[in-house]
Amino acid sequence: MKKKRFRFQWGAFLLLIFYGGLFFLLFSRMFMLQATGEVEGQELAARAAAKYSKESAISASRGKIYDTNGQVIAEDTLSYRLIAVVNKQATTDAKNPRHVVDAEKTAKILHEYIPSMDEEKIYKQLTRLKSDGTKPYQVEFGSAGRGISHEIMSKIKAEKLPGILFVNDLKRYYPNGIFASHLIGFALKEENEDGTFTTKGKMGLELTYNKELTGKDGKVEYETDAFSYLLPNSEKMVTPAKNGDDIYLTLDKTIQSFLEEAMTAVEKEYNPEAMTAIVADPKTGKILGMSQRPTFNPDTREGDNMKWLNEAIEETIEPGSTMKTFTLASAIDTGAWQPNAKYMSGQYRVLDRVIKDYNKVGWGKITYLQGFQRSSNTSMAYLLKLIGEDVFFDYLDRFGFGKKTGIDLPNEASGKLLSKYPIERVTTAFGQGSTVTPIQLIQALTAIANEGKMMQPYVIDRIVDPSTGKTIKKHEPIEKGQPVSADTAKQVKEILASTLTAELGTATDFALDEYEVAGKTGTAQIPLGNGDYFANEYLYSFLGMAPVDNPQLIMYVSVKRPKTKTGAVPVSKVFKPVMLNSLKYLNVNTEDVKHVDNTAIQDYTGQSAEAIQVELANDGLQPVIVGSGGKIIDQYPKGPQKLVKGNFVFLKTEGDITLPDFTNWSLRNVLAFKTMANLEIEVVGEGFVASQSVSAGTVISDSSPIVVKLKTPAESFKQDVETPSEGETTE
Repeated sequence: MKKKRFRFQWGAFLLLIFYGGLFFLLFSRMFMLQATGEVEGQELAARAAAKYSKESAISASRGKIYDTNGQVIAEDTLSYRLIAVVNKQATTDAKNPRHVVDAEKTAKILHEYIPSMDEEKIYKQLTRLKSDGTKPYQVEFGSAGRGISHEIMSKIKAEKLPGILFVNDLKRYYPNGIFASHLIGFALKEENEDGTFTTKGKMGLELTYNKELTGKDGKVEYETDAFSYLLPNSEKMVTPAKNGDDIYLTLDKTIQSFLEEAMTAVEKEYNPEAMTAIVADPKTGKILGMSQRPTFNPDTREGDNMKWLNEAIEETIEPGSTMKTFTLASAIDTGAWQPNAKYMSGQYRVLDRVIKDYNKVGWGKITYLQGFQRSSNTSMAYLLKLIGEDVFFDYLDRFGFGKKTGIDLPNEASGKLLSKYPIERVTTAFGQGSTVTPIQLIQALTAIANEGKMMQPYVIDRIVDPSTGKTIKKHEPIEKGQPVSADTAKQVKEILASTLTAELGTATDFALDEYEVAGKTGTAQIPLGNGDYFANEYLYSFLGMAPVDNPQLIMYVSVKRPKTKTGAVPVSKVFKPVMLNSLKYLNVNTEDVKHVDNTAIQDYTGQSAEAIQVELANDGLQPVIVGSGGKIIDQYPKGPQKLVKGNFVFLKTEGDITLPDFTNWSLRNVLAFKTMANLEIEVVGEGFVASQSVSAGTVISDSSPIVVKLKTPAESFKQDVETPSEGETTE
């Protein structure tokens, strides 16, 4: 038998070496990965996290802006963002296209429902290409395609346009329309560098307090598999969003509504070039209402011939005869005022210049009191001589003229007091030449209305963290000094009141039947800017307060170039209804105003509610027990402080709550009761309570909502302000 010879198989050997080497390399690689956890200098955990870890944002809401009673003025609300899918890759079924198939038709229809979007620009956006010549998957339309209402979204959807989608979005919403617009301002969505959007304040309080109002977005981090499904037992890491802080204003929505209604009516009737008005509480400096015309709707930013600034704060004016209020105060406080002394009216010479009264010839030799009531310019010139020019300008400084009030609003102007030349000092005494701001006039008048104590005006009551309810910042009233004595302030009020009651007083148009008003009219020539003035064109104004004995409100109104020869009339048609309705809204009792005294309340915690109820009623207040009686555990308003007769005082006790008769209650009192009782009370309307869904005397045992309906301002207090037949009351 022939023996087989072994033959070396080089092919098999090479294969063994090759696969053996691969196995060795793979084994070495696995060993190194396990030992070091790195690949190509990068940690595997990091690469896995980059691929499978996901993150989604939690949007923060912008803080709300409320009025003093917690009524919303500005808030975020649900809206929609428009998206157009333009790439054919989105469509898998030709019969049901999921991308824009007819760009021209789509652009036309979108423009029809959203006029702010230009049709040609829409078409260009729908047909645009990327830098590499390919179509993007989807496109958006910037600010014009954001903030779309549910109504418009529904109409566009009904058109069934292929490729047109809407996603939920947040929009800044101003539910009251034209409402203190130049004070509140507005905020808009702005695109960030990373493609996200943030709401940013662009004007007014929205801009000034943008940092406080802006929240901080949160995020959710989690792990997924290759198909983006959440992995079992994986942890979600949540960083919650921090919503923006809420801002509570001193503005009162009801008083502001009275103001807006009156100004809109006067603007429509007299078509003035501009109007400005402020309502304030002289005891604290709180601004309760502020408006101007022309104005705009902050939701649409639409307005005609309008300045994008708050004229009450940022623009200076020559105040006209309203300034005589403070010339008079200076004279009384220095002892220079002699009401029954006489002077020759008509003209007053200052070197080569002649000062004239508004009727050019005067009224002969009359008393200084008559001169003030007639708004005589020459009386102020003579009075300035008696006061002393340096002393007079020192008083103007005490009243805060020529410098900022420090109100918590941006871009405040300071005005300028002119005193270099003798003629400038004289004209300043009756309100021409030197400039002031409306808010300076309001601040100065607080001293006259508040027993000589001047209060700094302010509009921010408090800033609150909505997540905790904690007050971050609280504004307390600030006294700015005492320019004049309490006795001087009282005398000035009495003389100002006489300008409405004297037969030839210039302010007779401003009298109210139910409250005694004190104030001073102004008819200021409008400067040309070159040292001269327009002929027969004026800024008409009134600076007043009511009730005289204990002023609860002060108000400034100006109307520039109205289309009428009786300039005081349009001013009075703002002042009278706003002042009357606001005093009634604040429960200033017309029967008590002539004898009104401040009634002191204390902290009644722990005392008998029934005993305190009798005590407060005897003092002329209106106590309301919230609960079943017994020991008082809380109260509103807090004590100690002084209240005007007729004010409500809520005394909180333990036990079931019996619903009171809300008839004729103001909105403010209903909201105070709601807070103290912690009940679900839905308030409908403005003004005063007309009806309630649950009868008075009902013991509330569950959380069922109670509906309280209020009358509108027009229904509650319809004040017929007729055009006076006496003609123009100019100065």
